[in-house]
Amino acid sequence: MITSPEHSLEHFSLRTLVLLVVSAAGIWLCYLLAEPFLPALAWALALSVLFTPLQRWLESKFTYSGMAASIAVIVIALIVVVPVLFVGQKLVLQAAKGAQLIETKVASGEWRRAIEAQPQLAPLADKIESELDLPGTVKSLAAWFSSTAGGIVGGSMFQVISFGLIFYLLFFFLRDRRLVIASLYRLSPLAREETETVLFRVRDTIQATVYGTLVVSTIQGLLAGLMFWWLGLPAPLLWGVVMAILAVVPMLGAFVVWIPAALFLALEGSWGKAIILIAWGMLIVGTIDNLLRPVLVGNRLKLHTVLAFISVVGGLMNFGAAGLILGPVALTITTVLLEVWRTRPEPTPVSQPMPLTDSLLLKKERP
Repeated sequence: MITSPEHSLEHFSLRTLVLLVVSAAGIWLCYLLAEPFLPALAWALALSVLFTPLQRWLESKFTYSGMAASIAVIVIALIVVVPVLFVGQKLVLQAAKGAQLIETKVASGEWRRAIEAQPQLAPLADKIESELDLPGTVKSLAAWFSSTAGGIVGGSMFQVISFGLIFYLLFFFLRDRRLVIASLYRLSPLAREETETVLFRVRDTIQATVYGTLVVSTIQGLLAGLMFWWLGLPAPLLWGVVMAILAVVPMLGAFVVWIPAALFLALEGSWGKAIILIAWGMLIVGTIDNLLRPVLVGNRLKLHTVLAFISVVGGLMNFGAAGLILGPVALTITTVLLEVWRTRPEPTPVSQPMPLTDSLLLKKERP
Protein backbone atom coordinates (compact mmCIF):
# COMPACT_ATOMS: atom_id res chain seq x y z
CA MET A 1 0.00 0.00 0.00
CA ILE A 2 1.47 3.34 -1.08
CA THR A 3 0.81 6.31 1.21
CA SER A 4 0.70 9.78 -0.27
CA PRO A 5 3.17 12.45 0.93
CA GLU A 6 0.26 14.50 2.27
CA HIS A 7 -0.95 11.55 4.41
CA SER A 8 2.60 10.94 5.74
CA LEU A 9 2.97 14.62 6.60
CA GLU A 10 -0.35 14.64 8.49
CA HIS A 11 0.63 11.48 10.37
CA PHE A 12 4.02 13.02 11.27
CA SER A 13 2.40 16.27 12.45
CA LEU A 14 -0.11 14.35 14.58
CA ARG A 15 2.64 12.29 16.22
CA THR A 16 4.69 15.43 16.84
CA LEU A 17 1.70 17.19 18.39
CA VAL A 18 0.95 14.23 20.67
CA LEU A 19 4.60 14.06 21.69
CA LEU A 20 4.64 17.80 22.48
CA VAL A 21 1.46 17.56 24.56
CA VAL A 22 2.70 14.53 26.50
CA SER A 23 6.11 16.16 27.05
CA ALA A 24 4.52 19.41 28.26
CA ALA A 25 2.24 17.46 30.63
CA GLY A 26 5.25 15.52 31.95
CA ILE A 27 7.24 18.70 32.51
CA TRP A 28 4.29 20.26 34.35
CA LEU A 29 3.90 17.19 36.58
CA CYS A 30 7.63 17.20 37.31
CA TYR A 31 7.37 20.87 38.27
CA LEU A 32 4.54 20.07 40.68
CA LEU A 33 6.67 17.31 42.21
CA ALA A 34 9.68 19.62 42.56
CA GLU A 35 7.78 22.73 43.71
CA PRO A 36 7.97 21.94 47.46
CA PHE A 37 11.73 21.50 47.09
CA LEU A 38 12.41 24.61 44.99
CA PRO A 39 13.87 26.67 47.89
CA ALA A 40 16.22 23.85 48.89
CA LEU A 41 17.14 23.20 45.25
CA ALA A 42 17.83 26.91 44.65
CA TRP A 43 20.12 27.29 47.66
CA ALA A 44 21.86 23.97 46.98
CA LEU A 45 22.47 25.05 43.38
CA ALA A 46 23.79 28.45 44.49
CA LEU A 47 26.14 26.90 47.06
CA SER A 48 27.38 24.30 44.57
CA VAL A 49 28.21 27.03 42.03
CA LEU A 50 30.00 29.13 44.65
CA PHE A 51 31.98 26.26 46.19
CA THR A 52 32.85 24.26 43.07
CA PRO A 53 36.48 25.53 43.28
CA LEU A 54 36.68 24.07 46.80
CA GLN A 55 35.30 20.76 45.52
CA ARG A 56 37.88 20.66 42.70
CA TRP A 57 40.70 21.33 45.15
CA LEU A 58 39.47 18.58 47.47
CA GLU A 59 39.16 16.15 44.55
CA SER A 60 42.81 16.75 43.80
CA LYS A 61 43.64 15.66 47.35
CA PHE A 62 41.28 12.69 47.72
CA THR A 63 40.79 9.74 45.42
CA TYR A 64 37.03 9.45 45.84
CA SER A 65 34.81 12.35 44.80
CA GLY A 66 32.25 11.32 47.42
CA MET A 67 34.80 11.85 50.19
CA ALA A 68 35.70 15.26 48.77
CA ALA A 69 32.03 16.23 48.53
CA SER A 70 31.39 15.14 52.14
CA ILE A 71 34.26 17.30 53.43
CA ALA A 72 33.10 20.22 51.29
CA VAL A 73 29.55 19.97 52.68
CA ILE A 74 30.86 19.93 56.27
CA VAL A 75 33.01 23.02 55.61
CA ILE A 76 30.13 24.86 53.91
CA ALA A 77 27.78 23.96 56.76
CA LEU A 78 30.20 25.43 59.29
CA ILE A 79 30.53 28.59 57.20
CA VAL A 80 26.79 29.06 56.62
CA VAL A 81 24.74 27.33 59.31
CA VAL A 82 26.60 28.35 62.47
CA PRO A 83 26.43 32.13 61.81
CA VAL A 84 22.80 31.88 60.69
CA LEU A 85 21.72 30.02 63.82
CA PHE A 86 23.67 32.38 66.10
CA VAL A 87 22.31 35.52 64.46
CA GLY A 88 18.80 34.04 64.34
CA GLN A 89 18.66 33.40 68.08
CA LYS A 90 19.99 36.87 68.92
CA LEU A 91 17.62 38.42 66.40
CA VAL A 92 14.55 36.85 67.99
CA LEU A 93 15.55 38.09 71.45
CA GLN A 94 16.31 41.62 70.25
CA ALA A 95 13.05 41.79 68.29
CA ALA A 96 11.03 40.94 71.38
CA LYS A 97 12.99 43.36 73.61
CA GLY A 98 12.84 46.14 71.03
CA ALA A 99 9.08 45.77 70.67
CA GLN A 100 8.63 45.97 74.44
CA LEU A 101 10.90 49.03 74.64
CA ILE A 102 8.97 50.89 71.96
CA GLU A 103 5.68 49.96 73.66
CA THR A 104 6.94 51.38 76.96
CA LYS A 105 8.11 54.63 75.36
CA VAL A 106 4.80 55.15 73.58
CA ALA A 107 2.66 54.20 76.58
CA SER A 108 4.56 56.63 78.83
CA GLY A 109 4.04 59.49 76.38
CA GLU A 110 7.77 59.99 75.89
CA TRP A 111 7.31 60.20 72.13
CA ARG A 112 4.91 63.16 72.56
CA ARG A 113 7.25 65.06 74.87
CA ALA A 114 10.08 64.61 72.37
CA ILE A 115 8.00 66.12 69.57
CA GLU A 116 6.59 68.92 71.74
CA ALA A 117 10.15 69.93 72.59
CA GLN A 118 10.31 71.19 69.01
CA PRO A 119 7.65 73.96 68.72
CA GLN A 120 7.42 73.68 64.97
CA LEU A 121 6.57 69.97 65.26
CA ALA A 122 4.01 70.28 68.09
CA PRO A 123 1.00 70.25 65.70
CA LEU A 124 2.30 66.94 64.34
CA ALA A 125 1.85 65.28 67.73
CA ASP A 126 -1.78 66.44 67.91
CA LYS A 127 -2.48 65.18 64.41
CA ILE A 128 -0.92 61.76 65.12
CA GLU A 129 -2.84 61.41 68.38
CA SER A 130 -6.15 62.44 66.84
CA GLU A 131 -5.98 60.22 63.76
CA LEU A 132 -4.04 57.22 65.05
CA ASP A 133 -4.33 55.15 68.18
CA LEU A 134 -0.56 54.98 68.51
CA PRO A 135 -0.43 53.17 71.89
CA GLY A 136 -2.92 50.53 70.71
CA THR A 137 -1.11 50.07 67.39
CA VAL A 138 2.28 49.70 69.04
CA LYS A 139 0.83 47.28 71.60
CA SER A 140 -0.58 45.13 68.80
CA LEU A 141 2.77 45.20 66.99
CA ALA A 142 4.58 44.20 70.17
CA ALA A 143 2.20 41.28 70.67
CA TRP A 144 2.74 40.26 67.04
CA PHE A 145 6.52 40.42 67.48
CA SER A 146 6.32 38.25 70.58
CA SER A 147 4.10 35.66 68.92
CA THR A 148 6.27 35.66 65.79
CA ALA A 149 9.39 35.15 67.88
CA GLY A 150 7.70 32.21 69.62
CA GLY A 151 6.71 30.80 66.25
CA ILE A 152 10.26 31.06 64.99
CA VAL A 153 11.56 29.23 68.03
CA GLY A 154 8.82 26.63 67.75
CA GLY A 155 9.58 26.11 64.07
CA SER A 156 13.26 25.50 64.68
CA MET A 157 12.83 21.78 63.90
CA PHE A 158 11.39 22.66 60.50
CA GLN A 159 14.37 24.95 59.88
CA VAL A 160 16.75 22.13 60.79
CA ILE A 161 14.99 19.82 58.31
CA SER A 162 15.18 22.51 55.60
CA PHE A 163 18.90 23.02 56.19
CA GLY A 164 19.42 19.26 56.14
CA LEU A 165 17.65 18.99 52.78
CA ILE A 166 19.77 21.80 51.32
CA PHE A 167 23.03 20.10 52.28
CA TYR A 168 21.74 16.68 51.24
CA LEU A 169 21.11 18.03 47.73
CA LEU A 170 24.36 20.00 47.82
CA PHE A 171 26.33 16.78 48.34
CA PHE A 172 25.02 15.30 45.09
CA PHE A 173 25.36 18.58 43.20
CA LEU A 174 29.05 18.66 44.12
CA ARG A 175 29.80 14.97 43.69
CA ASP A 176 27.83 14.44 40.46
CA ARG A 177 28.20 17.88 38.89
CA ARG A 178 29.86 16.49 35.73
CA LEU A 179 27.07 13.95 35.30
CA VAL A 180 24.45 16.67 35.82
CA ILE A 181 26.05 18.96 33.24
CA ALA A 182 26.39 16.10 30.75
CA SER A 183 22.70 15.27 31.25
CA LEU A 184 21.77 18.90 30.61
CA TYR A 185 23.73 18.89 27.36
CA ARG A 186 22.06 15.64 26.31
CA LEU A 187 18.51 16.70 27.17
CA SER A 188 18.71 20.31 26.01
CA PRO A 189 16.97 21.00 22.68
CA LEU A 190 19.52 23.76 22.03
CA ALA A 191 22.82 23.40 20.23
CA ARG A 192 25.84 22.69 22.42
CA GLU A 193 27.17 26.26 22.11
CA GLU A 194 23.76 27.68 23.01
CA THR A 195 23.46 25.38 26.02
CA GLU A 196 26.92 26.47 27.16
CA THR A 197 25.82 30.10 26.90
CA VAL A 198 22.78 29.41 29.09
CA LEU A 199 24.86 27.56 31.71
CA PHE A 200 27.57 30.24 31.79
CA ARG A 201 25.00 33.03 32.17
CA VAL A 202 23.23 31.14 34.98
CA ARG A 203 26.56 30.67 36.75
CA ASP A 204 27.43 34.35 36.36
CA THR A 205 23.97 35.38 37.58
CA ILE A 206 24.24 33.24 40.71
CA GLN A 207 27.73 34.52 41.50
CA ALA A 208 26.73 38.13 40.85
CA THR A 209 23.57 37.76 42.93
CA VAL A 210 25.35 36.23 45.90
CA TYR A 211 28.53 38.29 45.82
CA GLY A 212 27.07 41.54 44.57
CA THR A 213 23.79 41.44 46.45
CA LEU A 214 24.01 39.28 49.55
CA VAL A 215 27.63 40.04 50.45
CA VAL A 216 27.36 43.78 49.81
CA SER A 217 24.04 44.06 51.65
CA THR A 218 25.42 42.05 54.58
CA ILE A 219 28.38 44.41 54.87
CA GLN A 220 26.08 47.43 54.70
CA GLY A 221 23.80 46.00 57.40
CA LEU A 222 26.81 45.12 59.57
CA LEU A 223 28.31 48.61 59.36
CA ALA A 224 24.98 50.31 59.98
CA GLY A 225 24.18 47.97 62.88
CA LEU A 226 27.56 48.67 64.47
CA MET A 227 26.86 52.40 64.34
CA PHE A 228 23.45 51.82 65.91
CA TRP A 229 25.19 49.88 68.71
CA TRP A 230 27.86 52.58 69.18
CA LEU A 231 25.23 55.34 69.37
CA GLY A 232 23.21 53.37 71.92
CA LEU A 233 20.14 52.88 69.73
CA PRO A 234 17.88 49.96 70.71
CA ALA A 235 18.09 46.52 68.99
CA PRO A 236 21.15 47.20 66.79
CA LEU A 237 21.27 43.59 65.54
CA LEU A 238 17.61 43.67 64.56
CA TRP A 239 17.92 46.93 62.66
CA GLY A 240 21.20 45.81 61.10
CA VAL A 241 19.45 42.74 59.68
CA VAL A 242 16.52 44.86 58.51
CA MET A 243 18.91 47.25 56.73
CA ALA A 244 20.75 44.32 55.14
CA ILE A 245 17.44 42.95 53.83
CA LEU A 246 16.42 46.35 52.47
CA ALA A 247 19.82 46.71 50.78
CA VAL A 248 19.11 43.50 48.85
CA VAL A 249 16.19 45.10 47.02
CA PRO A 250 17.26 47.38 44.13
CA MET A 251 16.22 51.05 44.48
CA LEU A 252 15.85 50.61 48.24
CA GLY A 253 18.58 50.49 50.86
CA ALA A 254 19.65 50.93 54.45
CA PHE A 255 18.71 54.62 54.32
CA VAL A 256 15.06 53.58 54.80
CA VAL A 257 16.01 52.77 58.42
CA TRP A 258 18.89 55.08 59.34
CA ILE A 259 17.19 58.29 58.15
CA PRO A 260 14.20 57.83 60.54
CA ALA A 261 16.67 56.78 63.25
CA ALA A 262 18.61 60.03 62.76
CA LEU A 263 15.33 61.95 62.90
CA PHE A 264 14.49 60.15 66.15
CA LEU A 265 17.83 61.17 67.64
CA ALA A 266 17.30 64.77 66.55
CA LEU A 267 13.85 64.86 68.16
CA GLU A 268 15.40 63.62 71.39
CA GLY A 269 17.85 66.51 71.23
CA SER A 270 20.87 64.31 70.41
CA TRP A 271 21.93 66.42 67.44
CA GLY A 272 25.54 65.24 67.57
CA LYS A 273 24.52 61.58 67.34
CA ALA A 274 22.06 62.40 64.56
CA ILE A 275 24.76 64.15 62.52
CA ILE A 276 27.19 61.26 63.09
CA LEU A 277 24.56 58.73 61.94
CA ILE A 278 23.72 60.74 58.82
CA ALA A 279 27.40 61.17 57.92
CA TRP A 280 28.10 57.46 58.52
CA GLY A 281 25.09 56.43 56.46
CA MET A 282 25.91 58.69 53.53
CA LEU A 283 29.71 58.43 53.42
CA ILE A 284 30.31 54.84 54.56
CA VAL A 285 27.19 52.70 54.26
CA GLY A 286 25.94 54.43 51.13
CA THR A 287 29.24 54.20 49.25
CA ILE A 288 29.91 50.53 50.05
CA ASP A 289 27.59 49.51 47.23
CA ASN A 290 29.38 51.74 44.70
CA LEU A 291 32.81 50.51 45.82
CA LEU A 292 32.29 46.77 46.25
CA ARG A 293 29.64 45.91 43.67
CA PRO A 294 31.81 46.69 40.61
CA VAL A 295 34.65 44.62 42.13
CA LEU A 296 32.47 41.63 43.08
CA VAL A 297 30.03 41.72 40.16
CA GLY A 298 31.73 43.45 37.26
CA ASN A 299 29.75 42.81 34.08
CA ARG A 300 28.49 39.37 35.07
CA LEU A 301 24.92 40.40 35.93
CA LYS A 302 23.66 41.58 32.53
CA LEU A 303 20.32 42.92 33.76
CA HIS A 304 18.95 46.45 33.73
CA THR A 305 18.18 47.96 37.13
CA VAL A 306 14.43 47.76 36.54
CA LEU A 307 14.65 44.13 35.42
CA ALA A 308 16.85 43.31 38.41
CA PHE A 309 14.28 44.94 40.70
CA ILE A 310 11.42 42.95 39.16
CA SER A 311 13.33 39.67 39.31
CA VAL A 312 14.37 40.11 42.96
CA VAL A 313 11.07 41.47 44.31
CA GLY A 314 8.98 39.09 42.20
CA GLY A 315 11.17 36.19 43.27
CA LEU A 316 10.80 37.12 46.94
CA MET A 317 7.03 37.43 46.61
CA ASN A 318 6.61 34.07 44.87
CA PHE A 319 9.35 31.90 46.39
CA GLY A 320 10.33 33.57 49.65
CA ALA A 321 14.04 33.91 50.45
CA ALA A 322 14.92 31.46 47.66
CA GLY A 323 13.51 34.01 45.21
CA LEU A 324 16.77 35.94 45.56
CA ILE A 325 18.26 33.14 43.45
CA LEU A 326 15.26 31.83 41.50
CA GLY A 327 14.05 35.25 40.31
CA PRO A 328 17.28 36.46 38.62
CA VAL A 329 18.06 32.96 37.31
CA ALA A 330 14.61 32.60 35.72
CA LEU A 331 14.89 36.03 34.09
CA THR A 332 18.43 35.29 32.88
CA ILE A 333 17.42 31.98 31.28
CA THR A 334 14.46 33.62 29.56
CA THR A 335 16.63 36.47 28.29
CA VAL A 336 19.26 34.09 26.90
CA LEU A 337 16.61 31.98 25.17
CA LEU A 338 15.15 35.08 23.53
CA GLU A 339 18.65 36.06 22.40
CA VAL A 340 19.11 32.59 20.93
CA TRP A 341 15.92 32.95 18.91
CA ARG A 342 16.96 36.42 17.76
CA THR A 343 20.44 35.40 16.61
CA ARG A 344 19.48 32.17 14.89
CA PRO A 345 19.55 32.49 11.10
CA GLU A 346 16.22 32.34 9.36
CA PRO A 347 15.59 29.01 7.62
CA THR A 348 16.24 29.17 3.89
CA PRO A 349 13.26 28.18 1.78
CA VAL A 350 13.61 24.68 0.37
CA SER A 351 13.06 24.47 -3.36
CA GLN A 352 9.97 22.45 -4.20
CA PRO A 353 10.59 19.24 -6.14
CA MET A 354 9.48 19.41 -9.71
CA PRO A 355 6.17 17.61 -10.29
CA LEU A 356 6.41 14.30 -12.09
CA THR A 357 4.28 15.42 -15.01
CA ASP A 358 6.51 18.46 -15.64
CA SER A 359 9.65 16.35 -15.60
CA LEU A 360 8.12 13.93 -18.07
CA LEU A 361 7.15 16.82 -20.33
CA LEU A 362 10.71 18.16 -20.25
CA LYS A 363 12.07 14.77 -21.19
CA LYS A 364 9.68 14.59 -24.11
CA GLU A 365 10.68 18.06 -25.32
CA ARG A 366 14.35 17.14 -25.55
CA PRO A 367 15.59 16.70 -29.09
